[in-house]
Amino acid sequence: MIFMDENAISSGAGGNIYHLDSSDPLGELVDRSRLGAEDIAEINRIMTAMAALREAEEKLSEASLRYMKLNRTDMRALHFLIVAENRGQIVTPSAIAEHLGISTASTTKLLDRLERGRHIQRDTHPTDRRALRITVQSETRAAAMRTVGKQHAKRFIASIDLTSSERAIIANFLENMASQLEVHEEEWTP
Repeated sequence: MIFMDENAISSGAGGNIYHLDSSDPLGELVDRSRLGAEDIAEINRIMTAMAALREAEEKLSEASLRYMKLNRTDMRALHFLIVAENRGQIVTPSAIAEHLGISTASTTKLLDRLERGRHIQRDTHPTDRRALRITVQSETRAAAMRTVGKQHAKRFIASIDLTSSERAIIANFLENMASQLEVHEEEWTP
């Protein structure tokens, strides 16, 4: 068996790696009985666009991690804190643990790391003296908004440029795609 570089495959040598004929040449996974050549070309265009979006998001994520000098969990925690602040919500360590799906011990390590890096501040909760309130330092918030936030805002701009009916079609498609891709453990049990 010959293995080809993914870039070589997607750039023309053998077709795009995300195209239907490349992924399922024998029709074992997708019933194409009611699809014509034009339908398949349109589906291939969508799959290629989704791959390009995924790649752009990965590059954005990697660039933001390098710029902020943080790991993915740290960045997710800061994003959660910024959004909560935007909504006027108070964030506790347990809320961060729940959002990230990590243990309280891991949350303590994360908060220690972010506090050492001067990204967050821990204060006494305003209504529960036994709890802590976690906030983002203004310098970190400004840096995140200037870089990562500015890039993520382009998603809203792309959506603004659509008509109402186009937004509905795309939202329905993405919701259906997410539903189709949802992992059900019983399907993965050997």
